[in-house]
Amino acid sequence: MGHTEADLAQLLHTGPFHLALRSAFAVRGLPLQRVQHHLAHRGIKVGVTSLSYWQQGARRPQRPESLKAVRALEEVLQLPGDSLIRLLAGDGTRADVERPAARSYRSLVEASGAVEELLAELESPVDGGLHTVGHHERVRIGARRELVGRDSQHVVRAHRDGVDRYLAIHHGDPGCDPSRVVVRAAENCRTGRVRWHRETGVLVAELLFDARLRAGETYLFGYGFEDGTGGPSGEYVRGFSFAGGQYVLQVRFDEAALPVRCRRFAQVSAGAPRGGRSDLTLSGQHRTVHLVEQGVRPGILGIDWDWA
Repeated sequence: MGHTEADLAQLLHTGPFHLALRSAFAVRGLPLQRVQHHLAHRGIKVGVTSLSYWQQGARRPQRPESLKAVRALEEVLQLPGDSLIRLLAGDGTRADVERPAARSYRSLVEASGAVEELLAELESPVDGGLHTVGHHERVRIGARRELVGRDSQHVVRAHRDGVDRYLAIHHGDPGCDPSRVVVRAAENCRTGRVRWHRETGVLVAELLFDARLRAGETYLFGYGFEDGTGGPSGEYVRGFSFAGGQYVLQVRFDEAALPVRCRRFAQVSAGAPRGGRSDLTLSGQHRTVHLVEQGVRPGILGIDWDWA
C-alpha cells in the first residue's frame, strides 16, 4: 500500500488504528527512534518496541499512560486532535458484517441471536479482518409496498493478511421467507455458502473474493438480495458496528405505490430515540429518496416513510 496524505486522511476516517498509525509514521518520514525522542521531550516514555507493536496491530494502547502517549502522537505527527483516539474507541473485535435492519428493540435482539447462530455455523472468525471504506446501497420497494430487493457496491480495507471473503446479512420485513430470497454476487466476488433462520427472516451469505488481501489493501465488490417475500415495508435501517467511510442509501419506489412522506433519521442504538430527523423530497421522475453520510459513526442510520 502506498503512503500518501490522501491514504492517511482516509485511514484516519476508516481505521483501523494500527494502519492509520503506520501510515502517519511513513507520511511524516519519522523513524520510530525519532518518534520516541519527540515523546520523551514531552515527558512521555514509550519504548520503540511498543511503538512497533502498535503500528503492527500486535498490541493496542489501553493503559492511561499509553492513551496519553497516543494523544501526544497526534501532536508529534501533526494529526487532527482525537483522530487516533477516536479510532481506538471505534475499532472493535467483532466481524465487520452488516447488521440486520432493526425495526424494534425486540426484533433486533431476536435477529441478533439468529445472526450469531448462523455466523457460528459458517465458522466465521471473531475478527472479520475488514473495515468499510465506502458503501453505496440501493433499495427497491415494489407495487405491493414490499421490499423487492437491494443492491450494494462495497469498498473494504483489510487490516490483516489473508482475508478472502465477506459475510453479508439480509433481514427481511415481517413475513419474509428467507429460503426464497436469492443472493446475487456481482462484480469481483462469487457466492459461497448461504444459511438462513426462518423465524426471524435472517439470511447470511458468504461472498468469496477473487484474491486474498494483504493488510492495508482495498477491495471493491458488488452483491444484492432479491426478496419480495415479506409484507408492507415502512423503513430501511442500517446498523454500523464501527466507524467507517461514506455511506449512501437510496430508496426507489414503484410508481404504483408512492409514499406521502419520507424522512431520514439516526439512532445511537436500537433502544434509543430516533434523532437527526429531516424530511426527504421524493424525486418525481425517478421516485427515489436518498441520504449521504460522509463519515459513519457507530450507530444506526435509516429512512422511513408513511403510506397514504
